[in-house]
Amino acid sequence: MDTSFLAFISISIFVLITPGPDTALVVRNTIVGGRRGGVFTAFGIVSGQAIWVFATSIGIVALLVASEPVFHAVRLGGAAYLIYLGTRSLYEAARSGRWHDAAEGMPPAQRLSSRTAFTQGLASDLSNPKMAAFFTSLLPQFATPGDGAFANLMLLGAVFCLMTLAWLTLYALAVARAGDFLRRRNVRRALEGLMGAALIALGLRIAAEHR
Repeated sequence: MDTSFLAFISISIFVLITPGPDTALVVRNTIVGGRRGGVFTAFGIVSGQAIWVFATSIGIVALLVASEPVFHAVRLGGAAYLIYLGTRSLYEAARSGRWHDAAEGMPPAQRLSSRTAFTQGLASDLSNPKMAAFFTSLLPQFATPGDGAFANLMLLGAVFCLMTLAWLTLYALAVARAGDFLRRRNVRRALEGLMGAALIALGLRIAAEHR
């Protein structure tokens, strides 16, 4: 196997296992929506990555990264979306009384639809400017220049997307496996609050970052 491809796999694994907004969102949506919610969130995230890969391969993302105002607008938009999701989680965790009693007996799929989970994953990934910077800085280093560059970039991007899907799906399945425990009233409130705080912190960090 080509050494450059092995290097790409190694770097990709390091990126994937580093916790970030995608991981936090998958955990949060699995707690709220069960296994289906987590898996559909993962599909949404990977669909967003596939769009970034295609845009990188045809050069659009390079223009985005080169444009300071547009890049900052995407960065602030992504940060705002994460803060919104985190605030919503904190609000839901803080609610008490009948809502909790009803929600505790409600099937997870009814608390978070598959479409909503997918849309949240897609929006979260597309509004993350780090994806733009990541793909434009990583993929070209391992792509073969020349006429086959586009196909090579797409292939590398597809490999990364498949790795992401496998990793996030395993995350969702692991969280869902402990679903009965995690959906206990106090545990669910604590975890949803923790995930909400994590999403807000990630959003604030992205907003505060300088390019």
